[in-house]
Amino acid sequence: MGIKTYNPYTPSRRNMTGSDFSEITKKTPEKSLCVSKKKHSGRNNQGKITVRHQGGGCRQKYRLVDFKRNKEGVPAKVIGIEYDPNRSANIALICYADGEKSYILAPEGLTDGMKVMNGPEAEVRVGNCLPLSEIPVGTLVHNIELYPGKGGQLVRSAGNSAQLMAKEGKYVTLRLPSGEMRMVLAVCRASIGVVGNGDHNLIKIGKAGRKRHMGIRPTVRGSVMNPNDHPHGGGEGKTGIGRPGPCTPWGKPALGLKTRKSKKSSDKLIVRRRDGRAIK
Repeated sequence: MGIKTYNPYTPSRRNMTGSDFSEITKKTPEKSLCVSKKKHSGRNNQGKITVRHQGGGCRQKYRLVDFKRNKEGVPAKVIGIEYDPNRSANIALICYADGEKSYILAPEGLTDGMKVMNGPEAEVRVGNCLPLSEIPVGTLVHNIELYPGKGGQLVRSAGNSAQLMAKEGKYVTLRLPSGEMRMVLAVCRASIGVVGNGDHNLIKIGKAGRKRHMGIRPTVRGSVMNPNDHPHGGGEGKTGIGRPGPCTPWGKPALGLKTRKSKKSSDKLIVRRRDGRAIK
């Protein structure tokens, strides 16, 4: 994927960049694999806003991506690479030998006409999905399961990959994109390769309206509010927040407060945390 710039016919257009969609080979989505997507604007079933700064945006259809990859032993051919508005990565439309179609995450190097396969007997090749026990040490993988049969949950965004570092007993050790070293059951599946669309993080939004098209509403800093609206508010001129640490509009600690449970059951599977410290 490449990054394209625009002719600066407005001030916002001067610094705006976007994808050139050079990897995209199929423009229209597969209708049978699309479902309608209702917008909730951050509201729950009582109509109360539980997630702020959401609403509006362009209408989207959700693409049913196959994260489980459990159709074993049947080769599939890549029909095309498509844009997906619901994620940073691109998706690939594949057609199995029996005629069934499905979407998968498109890794780097996957192109039209290539063959992919799922299952323990599949080759260790870009786009194929295998149990971690069948993948050689040092291989880069994505779309990793945490629980056998549940489907890939880890390493699914654009440009990401995890590396298989070691195998020991019924577990394998993975180095995740964050730097965390974690053990995962060897029977869990993963797809080979690095997730495509790696230049996604280089895109400059350029203007506020483009964020509104994405369904993201404006965020106002607490320090420019009044004291009755936010704990950071008030003061003459450009003052600080007037507190030892930042907090939410409701007075709860924010930015740096650890929210992970101190005795979480998966602690024993984390070899090294992303900050470099070992789990005690």
